[in-house]
Amino acid sequence: MDRAQKEKVVEELGQIFESSGVVVVSHYTGLTVAEMQDLRTRMREAGGSVRVAKNKLAKIALEGTPCAGMAGLLTGMTVLSYSEDPVAAAKVVEDFAKDNKKLEILGGAMDGTVLDRAGVEAVSKMPSREELIASIVSCIGAPASNIAGAIGAPASNIASILSTIEERAEAA
Repeated sequence: MDRAQKEKVVEELGQIFESSGVVVVSHYTGLTVAEMQDLRTRMREAGGSVRVAKNKLAKIALEGTPCAGMAGLLTGMTVLSYSEDPVAAAKVVEDFAKDNKKLEILGGAMDGTVLDRAGVEAVSKMPSREELIASIVSCIGAPASNIAGAIGAPASNIASILSTIEERAEAA
């Protein structure tokens, strides 16, 4: 790899560290190609990506970023999993690590905060962006449907009272 290629990789990694909601660092020693492809597929389906890069280049890319403290995690055979959604990458990596013990999660970073192993696990248990939006929409929609039901209820009550009066009048 010549100097220009290295500079391009450093620039790409810098973009990843700045634009991602979460970055998870893991050791992937012993993973087969098929297992790594499975991880990449799962991550892509969740809206994230997986990147293997030289640790030295990743450390250079981390310099001056809010998550520069993550550089200590970059030792050995590391793989970076990242996504714009602050939870998606952590969820996918945690699920994959449960199924495959060869993937060892070291830690990561989220919005400039360096995470240890327990931090990544905690992030993975948080609701995703879509789940949060759905719960907010249901909270917003619930009062409106209650109001609509309350407004419609008197009309239905009046209609049932009128039909009862009509039935009594016909019976008399």
